Amino acid sequence: MRRFTAKDLSEYIQTCDSIPFLLDVREPWEYEKCRLAGSELVPMHQIPMAIDKLNPDKETVVICHHGIRSRQVALYLEQQGFKNVINLEGGVEAWAQDIDPTMNQY
Repeated sequence: MRRFTAKDLSEYIQTCDSIPFLLDVREPWEYEKCRLAGSELVPMHQIPMAIDKLNPDKETVVICHHGIRSRQVALYLEQQGFKNVINLEGGVEAWAQDIDPTMNQY
């Protein structure tokens, strides 16, 4: 698993050839408050049931509020054979502070 700060991810998205899959593992109420553009919500507790719908070959950035739940999901995905997983360290909180100060915070 790679670990990206919000700044790392922002720069990476601007320069990469193919945008990674942005997997938000927070709860729906959190996702409604704020989210990264283009992210898809699959709450953490639903990941085992949704694993077959995820592409283990696609570069995947896992996102949560502070980077703790996303790290757990990223480790789980690696155990399931996902080879290209990135954890957003600091989560959407860091994104709001470092990249998008207009983003809602909670």
